[in-house]
Amino acid sequence: MPHYRPTDLIDYTAALFAAAGCDGDKPAIVATGLVEADLLGHTTHGLQLAPAYLAELAAGSMVGQGEPSVLHDRGAAVTWDGRRLPGVWLTAKAVELACARAVAYGVATVVIRNSHHIGCLAAFLERATERGLMITIACSDPAAASVAPFGGRRAVFTPDPLAVGIPTDGDPILLDSSASITTNGLANRLRKEGKMFPGAWALTASGGATDDPETLFTDPPGTLLPTGGMDHGHKGYGVALMVEALTQGLGGFGRADFPKGWGASVFVQVHDPAAFGGIEAFRRQTGWLAKACRDTPPVPGADAVRLPGERGLAHKRLANAEGLSLYPGIIDALQPYAAKFGIAAPDAIA
Repeated sequence: MPHYRPTDLIDYTAALFAAAGCDGDKPAIVATGLVEADLLGHTTHGLQLAPAYLAELAAGSMVGQGEPSVLHDRGAAVTWDGRRLPGVWLTAKAVELACARAVAYGVATVVIRNSHHIGCLAAFLERATERGLMITIACSDPAAASVAPFGGRRAVFTPDPLAVGIPTDGDPILLDSSASITTNGLANRLRKEGKMFPGAWALTASGGATDDPETLFTDPPGTLLPTGGMDHGHKGYGVALMVEALTQGLGGFGRADFPKGWGASVFVQVHDPAAFGGIEAFRRQTGWLAKACRDTPPVPGADAVRLPGERGLAHKRLANAEGLSLYPGIIDALQPYAAKFGIAAPDAIA
């Protein structure tokens, strides 16, 4: 399997987005965010999304130029209308603003409505943790629904991911979870490859649990199950309600407005530990907790207890040192755009 220099992939992807009409720093930031997802091992939300994003730009359903509209700004609380601009770029900009404002105010929140899809939430976390800041990001798509509320069999929510980055005295803890057992991206990949979910992760239209991703594409469609499945799905249901309130509720725009098109409502909140007990005290507590988790004896069949993000950061270090291996088909899917714009694909290094 070919390996590529991450920097070459970023340059290549940035050139494609620039040629497709993205202005300013949008191409570089979108490319960096997508490659970062692959570096962390989130292959369904990395460069695999680039062809779909480029198609959205060509169709005009993603806007490549301009800035978000500032609807409210109270210093520590900001609301943007994203104007259908690239969600990866908007979210990266929101993280930058929230980090700067958190240093000034202790806590800062930026909410974005009417954004395009934002990619992988984990890919934004180190932008804050490397500064010693704690970050929370949540996202929903008010124009789509693929997850039923617990006890129901008609979709109301999207997977509604929630990510948290926590600085420690070593590597940060990078939590990226969702209100559903799995994502639409993985469901689509498994369906195309003729594979099943590892367990009963979906619900048929008649209400039965199934491991077949095809059930999401029947008429009427089934749904993804909330985190906890048929047994404890009320937990994922509760997370979905919270995420929808943080994203669509605070943004003042969501399902009640019946929006159209692939998009996102976004919540970004950053805490500066220096404004509370102090950064060293924060790291002492989170570092102790991280060590306590790692030192816990593993259950039979497991080699060690890991922290969220640990495997991803190890994958990133290896890929930066030896080259990044992409999921099969990603480079091929970008080739039509490379040919259209006259941009050469990067050479593999191994």
